[in-house]
Amino acid sequence: MGRIFETRKATMFARWNKMSKAFTRISKDIVIAVKAGGPSPEFNPALRRAIQNARGVNMPKDKIEAAIKRAQGKDATAYEELIYEGYAPHGIPVLVVTATDNPTRTVANVRMRFNKGGGNMGSSGSVAFNFTRMGVFRLDPEGLGDLETLELELIDFGLEEMGETTGEKGEPQVLVRCGLSHFGEMQQALEARGITPISAESEFVPTTMQQLSEDQAREVLELVDLLEQDDDVQQVFHNLG
Repeated sequence: MGRIFETRKATMFARWNKMSKAFTRISKDIVIAVKAGGPSPEFNPALRRAIQNARGVNMPKDKIEAAIKRAQGKDATAYEELIYEGYAPHGIPVLVVTATDNPTRTVANVRMRFNKGGGNMGSSGSVAFNFTRMGVFRLDPEGLGDLETLELELIDFGLEEMGETTGEKGEPQVLVRCGLSHFGEMQQALEARGITPISAESEFVPTTMQQLSEDQAREVLELVDLLEQDDDVQQVFHNLG
């Protein structure tokens, strides 16, 4: 098991509202999960995953419970996932995953942010071929035991890649990737082994990476940061190495 190389994070642009943004994103995930599969984490793997992610960003228990309760109300907001594609400066492909109750507003805001950040929004399919959608689990290496043994065990549950990485604060993590169709199997396999992921997400993993100079990379990450500030944006993916 080696080190997994991930795309460069825009952590240099720390914002005071970063935690608030994380809570908003996960609250939407909770609402979507409850509407799709009910309010019981025991019988709703998507909700169980969203709750795990909420705990991973230290979201208070009362906020988690409020989001679940809100999702059950007859006036609960109905979100749909929409994915927008485009290019950052220097030709870096970008995928923007949103959860919105107003697609007209969202597409206008995303296009405006692309333009403001020196990029341009593309049509559907223009950059998606650069990515593969996968299940991605981030684990705390503490208490995992022998990683090579775990890696061999998880192959039976759809494991495609496993390796060492670091979190946003530089803390060591183990990254597990599987095909999206095996997401549920992998989640159950980890749970059966008493492993609670730090996060469990559906992510667009780039098939190839692009390298830029530091100044050029900063321009790309400034656009990524600009997109992430939008309330409708859940995730932003690119292939900047």
